[in-house]
Amino acid sequence: MTPHADGPIGAREAPALALRGVTKSFPSGTTALAGVDLAVRPGEVLSLLGPSGCGKSTVLRLIAGLIEPTAGSIERAGRAEERDIGFVFQEPTLMPWANAFTNVWLPLRLKGMSKRAAEERVMTALSGVGLADFANAYPRELSGGMRMRVSIARALVTEPSLLLLDEPFAALDEITRFKLNNDLLELWQRHGFTVVFVTHSVFESVYLSSRIAVMAARPGRVVRTLRIDEPYPRHDAFRTSEAYAGFCRETSAALAMAMDAEEAA
Repeated sequence: MTPHADGPIGAREAPALALRGVTKSFPSGTTALAGVDLAVRPGEVLSLLGPSGCGKSTVLRLIAGLIEPTAGSIERAGRAEERDIGFVFQEPTLMPWANAFTNVWLPLRLKGMSKRAAEERVMTALSGVGLADFANAYPRELSGGMRMRVSIARALVTEPSLLLLDEPFAALDEITRFKLNNDLLELWQRHGFTVVFVTHSVFESVYLSSRIAVMAARPGRVVRTLRIDEPYPRHDAFRTSEAYAGFCRETSAALAMAMDAEEAA
């Protein structure tokens, strides 16, 4: 099996999120993105794959509303006014003086929810990432993978409909990374949120995604989208299957073409 080129925006169903002609330029004169068209379907896992500097993280920041586009539009379906977005960064960015419970409680606390009122939701979020027994542990007492789990629990405690992840597993060892890939998919299947996942890894993008948007740089743009037609749930056996190898070959070829397009720009 190989990935299939995807259709245009709106070809199948109304998107949960759509970037239409999005351009982002900075005061320095750098054009990070130019004319990005991208639809994210409800409940899917979409990976943004591309080399450093192609604007993957800029796309996430635009979706999250942390920055505004220079041109074009970003449209959200459903509860957009509630900003029900969870964001997981490359580093866990935990408060070192606070235990895991307090770190996960933070977004609810900022909304005015007391510790007592938030307790059930915080513990449910920690349990969901396998850390219910570590609620009182401080970041310095946790491994890198456990700190990232706390970060994911913090993003999910607000029960978002959209989860944005910016290379959250890049700094982890391969065994931990594989385990967290599986944990993420389990959480996704349990809660049904939509995922936009930034990665440099062909292998990770194929394992996680229902679709992959391949990006090129100078300026940043989507040059191809691929569907990974492999059913969920996915398990470790998929990583050694012929289907997985075929998906990875095709995705690698698309990434190579994107890098060639960058050099020619």
